[in-house]
Amino acid sequence: MKTRHIFPLALSLFPSTISSFALNHLPLRSHKHTHTILWNDAYSFASDTPIGKPICIYKTITIKPTGMNAGEQPRQAVSVEDLTPDIRTFLSSSNMRNGVIHVISRHTTTAITINERESRLAQDVEKFFLKICPPDERSSSKDRVGGTRYMHNDIDRRPDGEEEAQRCRENGWDIDDPEILQKWRDQEPINAHSHLISMMLGSSECIPVVDGDMVIGQWQSILMVDLDGPRVRTVGVQLMGYE
Repeated sequence: MKTRHIFPLALSLFPSTISSFALNHLPLRSHKHTHTILWNDAYSFASDTPIGKPICIYKTITIKPTGMNAGEQPRQAVSVEDLTPDIRTFLSSSNMRNGVIHVISRHTTTAITINERESRLAQDVEKFFLKICPPDERSSSKDRVGGTRYMHNDIDRRPDGEEEAQRCRENGWDIDDPEILQKWRDQEPINAHSHLISMMLGSSECIPVVDGDMVIGQWQSILMVDLDGPRVRTVGVQLMGYE
């Protein structure tokens, strides 16, 4: 893989944003080698490298959690889903040779991260984060902890203020009608811990693409961590680069 394409291309596209440190040597690392090039070499190399047609494509990928049964209701289960095969297929069909893949969660109780996809590590992830952020004692989670309560889970006090009420209306809930307000409250899960863990893990990742391949490590995978499942989820993926 020609890892030298990554930074020189970026430098040629955005030369005005490069600070003075770029005038010194630039180390470019791959799995096996470290390349050091001068700023002038990097700029001329990038300028002389032919690029193809610009590409900007967005796709929503639907993820069905591992082990989810038909008709099963969410129980705040934690699962780690590997997005890598789906993203690779999308990249291959796009003909993009060099650029960046942006991956973003479309939910407030899922997270996106890059790490190893390994079943026992997935169990460690669940135990580790639920220890930091245990489920509310009112939760449907099997790991709920007595005496643990979060304000987000005080459903009878929500929506809290006109701004939040308006967001409910914009999302199709006519909460000015007492019956609909109660229906909205009834369907709200007791899941504050899921939101908090999602914030810790993060909601997006960017992956470089060089010569048609994602630049990730041998044991790395692009993962979605579902913190309030099992549910069918969606992930947004955008490719930006050149053929």
